[in-house]
Amino acid sequence: MPLDPQAKLVLDNLPSGLLDVHSTTPIELRKLYENSTELPFPAEPVARVEERSAPGPAGNVPVRVYAPDADAAGPPVVFLHGGGWVIGNLDTHDGAARKLANASGCTVVSVDYRLAPENPFPAAAEDCYAAAQWVSDHAEQLGARPGPIALVGDSAGGNLAAVTALMARDRSGPEVAQQVLVYPVIDCDFERPSFLENAEGYLLTRDVMMWFWDQYVPDESRRRDPYVRPLSADLAGLPPALVITAEYDPLRDEGEAYAESLQAAGVKVTCTRYDGMIHGFFSFADFVDKAKEAMGQAGAALRGALKA
Repeated sequence: MPLDPQAKLVLDNLPSGLLDVHSTTPIELRKLYENSTELPFPAEPVARVEERSAPGPAGNVPVRVYAPDADAAGPPVVFLHGGGWVIGNLDTHDGAARKLANASGCTVVSVDYRLAPENPFPAAAEDCYAAAQWVSDHAEQLGARPGPIALVGDSAGGNLAAVTALMARDRSGPEVAQQVLVYPVIDCDFERPSFLENAEGYLLTRDVMMWFWDQYVPDESRRRDPYVRPLSADLAGLPPALVITAEYDPLRDEGEAYAESLQAAGVKVTCTRYDGMIHGFFSFADFVDKAKEAMGQAGAALRGALKA
């Protein structure tokens, strides 16, 4: 279908040079991205927001806890932000984390993992796994209900959510009841049809995605590692997954291929393509109807899996 008019409006109003990766440094790019996510809407209220930190492999990992209900402990959800492993932080995805907490009835813990290129693979993945283990072990201290956790991530955060699920299985780590992967980075094949069809003009471009990969895993021989490229992993025994993709997104095909591979491995999967949408739409729920729908779908999947 044609590009959704609401998605087009978002594209038309994004600052020029937002992802001009070849003219700015990663630090400058982070600032541009942070400024672009300052929406002209009040933050959606939740009952409690708390800054904490989890012990990580290279020091403490900052996390932010969102509780939707002051009187009831929701089950724990670990949220991993997107940004190509290079940009993004707790503030850029504050709105999405708040909405996710309210949509799911869960206690959402957003993780501020280390970024590339200063900290290439496996830094982000190991931070996210350590945070997930800590959330599982300290749910009550976080005001959450003890029990299985869920993993949610968008884009590169979707990669990290999928990788954390793999690590939890492989390392006998926290029990994961659900993974929600929103237009996840799952592969590094830039010749897939969606990469060629949507190479330019829809926020995330083929060239930018290639640059992100060069920052996170500069040694191309390491990109075969299943903790880098989950599509190459043995997927048996993983938790159920909701995979959300967007029609006008270079990452569309690899997300859908991952859903098919999970299903072939015996994993329960729901895969939904949001037609007319672009990469990043999940964070636009203040003004894009299909983003509200996707947020509702994610919330429902979490409620069902965690019995929130």
